Amino acid sequence: MKLQPIASNMTKLTLNDGTEVLFSYQTPVAAHINGQYVKTSKKWSMTTSKHINKWLDGVTAELAEQDFFDSLISIYRTWI
Repeated sequence: MKLQPIASNMTKLTLNDGTEVLFSYQTPVAAHINGQYVKTSKKWSMTTSKHINKWLDGVTAELAEQDFFDSLISIYRTWI
């Protein structure tokens, strides 16, 4: 597991299996899993939307419910 700051309040977590999870502030909002990008369907702040768009950099991403991202990293949150 590797944590990488990208910009102010924007962080990427790379899990041991290679999955990348984008955090805006402390919330997981997008991911790159098995070659596919997904982003939350939940409407957050303008800043979080900018974080997602910056990270995706024009890549098309499937939408997923926020619960998907929360469950994706839930096991890791118990260690923090």
